[in-house]
Amino acid sequence: MNRIDACFAGLRERGRKALIPFITAGDPSLEATVPVMHALVEGGADVIELGMPFSDPMADGPVIQRSSERALARKAGTAFVFDCVRRFRSRDATTPVVLMGYLNPVEMRGMDRFAAEAAEAGVDGLLLVDLPPEEAADFREAFSRHGLALIPLAAPTTSDARRDRMAREAQGYIYYVSYAGVTGGSQLDTSAVVAPVQALRERAEAPVVVGFGIRDAATAAALAPLADGVVVGSALVQCIAGHDDPTAAARAAAGFIAPLRSAIDPPTA
Repeated sequence: MNRIDACFAGLRERGRKALIPFITAGDPSLEATVPVMHALVEGGADVIELGMPFSDPMADGPVIQRSSERALARKAGTAFVFDCVRRFRSRDATTPVVLMGYLNPVEMRGMDRFAAEAAEAGVDGLLLVDLPPEEAADFREAFSRHGLALIPLAAPTTSDARRDRMAREAQGYIYYVSYAGVTGGSQLDTSAVVAPVQALRERAEAPVVVGFGIRDAATAAALAPLADGVVVGSALVQCIAGHDDPTAAARAAAGFIAPLRSAIDPPTA
């Protein structure tokens, strides 16, 4: 059982939902990335989504776009992303790490080489925003050879046929985008998420998590009962922006994530 599957199995046994924060590798500084990852785990994160900086992040709103631009200006390329995971693994052998980004860096390196280097560093899965399910077979095969999960994205605009395909083929978990748009928006409508997430959970063996629009403890608490976990990205990235010092960045990250952990946990007897 890989780290992602083990994580969700453990959460199910304890009646808990997954808390999955996203940060961009290399932001708010190169030195802060790994300390922030550890701080998030200490604050209650179950899975870390680590963004691979990219020059044209078309699915991301201005907050994550700017974080990617800042990271690229600091030369935070693919080798740096792998090194962050490798250094994170020196202290944490259990928390799953999923790389989130776009196809270009994978294709530039080549699927097999990228998969081998990612697995060697300690990566558990990839979420590639611009990889449609119809073109994912070769990538899934290459990643699977190295024990990496290829995590699909579903959205309100995803057709029933595509959702059925995702439900059959999903590895790790399915990331359901709560609204059609870019990251960091404020148009979250919880009621609109209920039916599609329920349908996915009924069809898929893999867990279903919800992201986009989750910005604080209240929104996390509203969506957590509907899914197997929640993803928070833009609000966290904005919270730690400007904290170049690793200690300050880690403190800000821990302070942000702890209330979300408390909000989605079941009440104690």
